[in-house]
Amino acid sequence: MPDKKYQLLERELAADDPWSLDSNPFEQERYAKLLQMSLARGSIRNALEVGCAAGAFTERLAPHCQRLMVVDVMRQAITRARQRTKRWSHITWIVADIQRFWTAEPFDLIVVAEVLYYLGDIAEQRAAIQSLIDMLAPDGCLVFGSAHDETCRRWGHPAGAETAIDIFREDLVEVERLQFRAESGDEECLLVLFRNPVQSSGN
Repeated sequence: MPDKKYQLLERELAADDPWSLDSNPFEQERYAKLLQMSLARGSIRNALEVGCAAGAFTERLAPHCQRLMVVDVMRQAITRARQRTKRWSHITWIVADIQRFWTAEPFDLIVVAEVLYYLGDIAEQRAAIQSLIDMLAPDGCLVFGSAHDETCRRWGHPAGAETAIDIFREDLVEVERLQFRAESGDEECLLVLFRNPVQSSGN
């Protein structure tokens, strides 16, 4: 991730409510839909959340997981999210760039929202997406969220939702797609639930 984007994230994370994740009705609706998709298959044995911001969604997801691994490139984000969720002991925290993170442990749920557009170009996005797919268990679910391509490019990012969705669909099956906008302002988001069509050897 380019240094200027690290610096931007550091400044934004310094706020009491970064990105208004706790106070903005649009964000509350987005989290509710994100959680609904995450729980589509019922109980979650082993989940991965990529990018935790200040832990607003981590706090919602954690009670539904037997184990939850949280990865964020910003140590400050991990610190804030960890403090917020300290009542749970089944969360593993890792400070790492998603481009360099890897574990052989398969996840039956991966959540990656408002993260991939921070990568430097579409080739980096493709590599990160492939890595996530490789960590998804057979028949596992992946929930993706992002603003549209057009919006992300306006923000100065290389691409957004549609580009990433096309890459995910090369290997995963799209199960559900939700698109919604805030009643006022230009906030909008695409959320997509994918399933890994690869069957486990036990099936």
